[in-house]
Amino acid sequence: MIHPSVTVPRVSRRGLLGGVAAVSAALLTGCGPSDDTAGSAVGQPRRGGRLRAAFAGGGVNETLDPHLANLFNEASRAKAMFDKLADYGPDVSIQPRLAESWEPSSDLTRWRITLRQATFHDGRPVRAADVLHSYARITDPKRAFRARASLDLLDLPNSRTVDDRTLELALKRPFAEFPNALAAFGAYIVPEGADSFERPVGSGPFSFDSWQPGRSLLLKRYDGYWEGAAHLDELEYLISNEEPARVNALLAGQVDYAHDITPTTARTHADSGRISVTRMPNSTMQSFAMKVDRPPFDNRDLREAMFLLTDRQQLVDTVLAGSGQVGNDLFGKGYQYYADDIAQRTRDLDRARFLIDKAGAKGLRITLDTASVASGFVEAASVFTEQAAQAGLVIETAMGNKDTYWKDILDSGVLASYRSGAMPIETHISQRLLTNSTTNATRWARPEFDALYAKAISSTDETTRRQAYGDMQRTLHAEGGFLIWGFADFLVATAPGVGGVSADAPANTLDWARFDKVWLG
Repeated sequence: MIHPSVTVPRVSRRGLLGGVAAVSAALLTGCGPSDDTAGSAVGQPRRGGRLRAAFAGGGVNETLDPHLANLFNEASRAKAMFDKLADYGPDVSIQPRLAESWEPSSDLTRWRITLRQATFHDGRPVRAADVLHSYARITDPKRAFRARASLDLLDLPNSRTVDDRTLELALKRPFAEFPNALAAFGAYIVPEGADSFERPVGSGPFSFDSWQPGRSLLLKRYDGYWEGAAHLDELEYLISNEEPARVNALLAGQVDYAHDITPTTARTHADSGRISVTRMPNSTMQSFAMKVDRPPFDNRDLREAMFLLTDRQQLVDTVLAGSGQVGNDLFGKGYQYYADDIAQRTRDLDRARFLIDKAGAKGLRITLDTASVASGFVEAASVFTEQAAQAGLVIETAMGNKDTYWKDILDSGVLASYRSGAMPIETHISQRLLTNSTTNATRWARPEFDALYAKAISSTDETTRRQAYGDMQRTLHAEGGFLIWGFADFLVATAPGVGGVSADAPANTLDWARFDKVWLG
């Protein structure tokens, strides 16, 4: 039985949260000049025009299936065309989207959700049946959708539609933070029966127009969007994998928005007046992922040595050019449940050398997989190899395939460059650190850890949950596989006339890389 009077408090998670010519040719193929016209200041929203946004891409492996979205450009395109029931606010708190409200039963095993009035691009209303279809598709055990781990606790056979705008979702176990699952990365709602996305139909602010995989995607404003029509007439995504190429395309007037630029680029052009830089503080976790299920990092002493040989401040100063802060081998600095009572780990080369000798690893050659799929990856790998050498380890960098890097490092290799955008700590754990997590890059699998997670999410008591999350983090800090050396500010660059880009939107939150609120001046 659903008890409308029982609610789970929404606790704020504050704190923070090739050559240029070749690239230009790729960007401009099939792309005419911008449709914008001069006439309004950046601070005054205006309607019309085509915004051209340059992102790194995934080549021929790119997809428009919102449930498969993994890369930043895929995530931005998904939110342009689709909606979730909920999403992350600027402080990573859970904000309602297609869900107008949610109410749990007293035992936290059933949740009644009321949908807002919204329509898909073909005019059909968004219904409870569409939600059930979407979640059934995501949780199909034969498929590897990213949100599956977050939604795997759904008991879909016992879930039901009450009416077109109301549904009751049954859970396999109590889950106090179920709204986190509604906002999970990739948990988009698609029309009932949808399983092909060559010409996707969603309920987002932009509708599909045309697509050249690995090159461009053109979208048009959807005037029937439930939150109000976008300012732009059109939105075009263009692919440029190298950061200098994205910036040069912006400087040349070939694009209006360049995603993911380096602090060095921002500093270089700070006073030029040619581009505008938007800084989103403390947005991305910067780390190296060690696979704990295989040699050499199945040795706990060696993992501890890796933590201790790392000079985090040097990495922040060198790789992030100071645009960030040091990490403590834990995700979610400043978020709800972050274990800030754990002392900051500092470099201790003597202890690191002792542990390396104890592990019989002195002089060991270790391959570090990296690729230029994210700003600073290659630079961080270079700095880290020098730091490891001072402790007696030989790190050899291997450049991976940019198009398949994220898929490749899930199963292969032993050490890889890694980063993550914002999400609740609970979601990070469920997606990456449980035995059945689908994006478990460190191959961490501990039954006792899974049990602590189950205890946390099944309790209505805030103190119990906080203690369980703290215990999980103490375990990860001591012996986990994520060497989290920093938290970077996220930087994007735009043409001076572009307005409406949010400065309070960490990567992966609702307003990051969101274009229905952007306009051309």
